[in-house]
Amino acid sequence: MQNTETPSLNMLLKATITALLFAALALVLIILPAEYNIDPTGIGQKLGLTTLSQAALSSPSEPKNVSFTTSDGENGTREEMIEISIPAKKGLEYKLIMKQFDKVKYEWLTGGQPLFFDLHGEPESDDSGYFESYAVATLPEMKGSFTAPFDGTHGWYWENPTEKPVKVLLMVEGTFDLIAE
Repeated sequence: MQNTETPSLNMLLKATITALLFAALALVLIILPAEYNIDPTGIGQKLGLTTLSQAALSSPSEPKNVSFTTSDGENGTREEMIEISIPAKKGLEYKLIMKQFDKVKYEWLTGGQPLFFDLHGEPESDDSGYFESYAVATLPEMKGSFTAPFDGTHGWYWENPTEKPVKVLLMVEGTFDLIAE
């Protein structure tokens, strides 16, 4: 007859902590550099993992400028992950339709290529050309949130000054409808 011992609480705690440490190490050392070109330790670059994310985000564009995945959340919220190709020497605008006081969390990444952008909104049914800018800069990525100050379209205009197309990975979560321009 085989003697099996039930693991003690101390053994289970040690095993759980060890598993969490390995998961955190894998995230920081492998997943972030390979998927998002985020390399806080520099090991991802030494192992060549950052080139994987750069190649994926800045490879030549396909015939379509936009592709996305979606999921619906609770209380009418939704999540989108959208890949947008900004053609060389051109600009592209991507917008969300939002009602006043709707909230959105967002993050966009280029894999390291800085782009000029203008995060702005345009009131619904306003033909005057008025728009309100919320952020204007030249950056390779940005993360934040905003609350729509009025009913209308709210989104990003990116301009690519380079000779090659640049892919933008845009992740949004909140209450909105999409329109791609």
